[in-house]
Amino acid sequence: MSDIPRIMVFRPTWEEFKDFPKYVAYMESQGAHKAGLAKVVPPAEWIPRRSGYADLDALNVTIPAPICQVVTGKQGYYQQINIQKKPLTVKQFSDLASTERYATPKHFDYEDLERKYWKNITYVAPIYGADVSGSITDPDQDSWNINRLGTILDYVNKDYNIQIDGVNTAYLYFGMWKTTFAWHTEDMDLYSINYLHFGAAKTWYVVPPAYGRRLEKVANQYFPASYKNCNAYLRHKMTLISPQILKQHNVPVSKITQESGEIMITFPFGYHAGFNHGFNCAESTNFAMERWIEYGKRAVQCTCSNDMVKISMDTFVKRFQSDRYDMWMEGKDVGRHPEDPLGGTTVTAAPLPPHLDVLLCDKKMKKQCNPTIAKSFKERNPDLDLDEIQQNPNVPDDVKAMLKESVLTLDTGDLGIEGDYPNEDAVSLQSPADFKTKQELLEYMDDGTGV
Repeated sequence: MSDIPRIMVFRPTWEEFKDFPKYVAYMESQGAHKAGLAKVVPPAEWIPRRSGYADLDALNVTIPAPICQVVTGKQGYYQQINIQKKPLTVKQFSDLASTERYATPKHFDYEDLERKYWKNITYVAPIYGADVSGSITDPDQDSWNINRLGTILDYVNKDYNIQIDGVNTAYLYFGMWKTTFAWHTEDMDLYSINYLHFGAAKTWYVVPPAYGRRLEKVANQYFPASYKNCNAYLRHKMTLISPQILKQHNVPVSKITQESGEIMITFPFGYHAGFNHGFNCAESTNFAMERWIEYGKRAVQCTCSNDMVKISMDTFVKRFQSDRYDMWMEGKDVGRHPEDPLGGTTVTAAPLPPHLDVLLCDKKMKKQCNPTIAKSFKERNPDLDLDEIQQNPNVPDDVKAMLKESVLTLDTGDLGIEGDYPNEDAVSLQSPADFKTKQELLEYMDDGTGV
């Protein structure tokens, strides 16, 4: 596999850096998109937050629903479930991340830490401050401001007056050691940007878009019931497969470490996964370039939930493929997903807009969500070994109790399983408590879920 695209690293000058869409187009002209992931080292002149990060309380951010990431599985393939916990301030989350239970283990180098990650992946379940709506970038920073990148994805808000949290608005992610993002492509196979504001590094794995279907086939072999239940179950962001397993099945995997102050760009249909090395803070969102439109039109959608992000492609086809618009609306826009292999895929018509009024979805749509249709949790996650979780001494008792209840429960809304978000007004009333010691903080987090 000597011809596998490598992850490229870019170091733009200040002048080159100023225009975000133009620079992404330049990156693609150099072939960066073929790897599915690229790193950008910003110029020294770019300062996203002039006041810095020394005072965590000054960030004025509360993590309303931290998630406890429980992993089950063995021998390189795993499933992860995310359990909502009680609210925390960023300072409290930092204190929690430094406790003996959650702290980064001693290690010689990043390779050693990576080995420890995979060796201990099913042990102590870390807490992730994920999917926190907001930005800590200065509002007057006009270059590469994640809250307003100025790409064609802006037409979603302009034409439909709809904001999708974390898709066309910024999300913050507060990590600790071993917090994980499972294998996935972005919603609608969009691009994404991730800036690591401060803290410990983040390891990224990526499969080139041209090999994405091969990854899916391997995953389907290990999780056949999940595939049968939903042919886009990887969008549930629960599936972890080690790079070694993927390589054994001839799926090329590249990795790179993102340091504080660096930016990662993921490209359409670039499957990626990774983990945090310790306490850190990243800011992320999605964006789009014209090249994405054909990906978005033919993106495979989750079939087991109405809550997954679906963007009507009407405005994009109308604006950028006007010569094909009528044919598309008549169901005659026949073709393949851009990354489907030429020889082995049935050519089909691109799906039509979901509704005649071309509205997207609920205006309170969240980016990351798990299935919520009326099935039990076990039915929706048929490959998940709940017995193994119950027998795992490293899983908190409150999580075990909640999962045991969920086996017989149709709706997860009262259980705090990540993906069914608590009412925002209710969350705002749950002010994080004050703690004199880290032990009190641990007891607070162990005392049930946040709902």
